[in-house]
Amino acid sequence: MSQHVTQHRPVLLARPRIRQVISGWARGSLAFAVVAGLVALSGCSSPPAYCSDRTNLQNSVKALPSVTSSSGLSGLKSQLTKVENDAAALVSSAKSDFPSQTSAITSSVNALKSAVQGLPPNPSAAQILAVATDVSAVKNAVKTFSNATQSKCS
Repeated sequence: MSQHVTQHRPVLLARPRIRQVISGWARGSLAFAVVAGLVALSGCSSPPAYCSDRTNLQNSVKALPSVTSSSGLSGLKSQLTKVENDAAALVSSAKSDFPSQTSAITSSVNALKSAVQGLPPNPSAAQILAVATDVSAVKNAVKTFSNATQSKCS
């Protein structure tokens, strides 16, 4: 009988070790599942602040042509102020993540501002065309930024 007990003893001593190994695997699996869940949830976070700033700038830029045709130079200047403010907010929030795109927005808005400030009270068709070219440059810069941020802001 002592031999029989001796044979079972190693098995009995091994069982707690197996339980430790299995419970270690379970803890490791649980830790992996928690980390994987946190990573998945991080993708569900709210979009960056520049996404709403982008929408605001897109809307103010879209309004430029209609303001120009309906309310003339004073309407254009007023809308340009809104574009400048929205562009400044966007550049502030996105500059570190998208330096080249925000630089292009700043440059194009500054060029538009200069063109509008240089207009006389009764601009010629050529002067209006120059402003339209600058409006187009602002639209292109905003579109480039929108394309670059599509995956973050959708």
